[in-house]
Amino acid sequence: MAITPMEIYKLLPKTNCKKCGEQTCMSFAFKLLNREKKLEDCKPLFEEEKYARQREKLIEYLKPLEEATETGLIVKEELCIGCGNCVVVCPVHVENDPYGCGSGLAPRTDKLILKVENGVVHVLNMDMCRRYGKNRVLCVVCRENCPTDAISFLEG
Repeated sequence: MAITPMEIYKLLPKTNCKKCGEQTCMSFAFKLLNREKKLEDCKPLFEEEKYARQREKLIEYLKPLEEATETGLIVKEELCIGCGNCVVVCPVHVENDPYGCGSGLAPRTDKLILKVENGVVHVLNMDMCRRYGKNRVLCVVCRENCPTDAISFLEG
């Protein structure tokens, strides 16, 4: 399930009260998805009983944010078969070790974002991912090459 700013916005009070520090509830929805704000920052949602149902729906809807990395990456270990496709096709891995990854072998570098250990992929250095930081790009190569959909991102 993709978490989107629009779906978050639909569940917010939509008062544009600015109590959260944002100009609009839509802006707050984007900040919430990017984890720059917390749901508790929406004062009306927690102070006014008429929003209790929406609050509970939002809490449930936003649960995947808790298990996602800083880039929005979610690895469902129970679906991973340890094929290593994500490791070999990662553009950062290819850049750091073009001969290992380029030939379909495991990277021969310690600068890894993803690594298969005990038959399951694990996240090691998420700060090296192209999706991380100020100049991030929306790379999805690891997800697109996962045959079991064990890799996903918050936005879909």
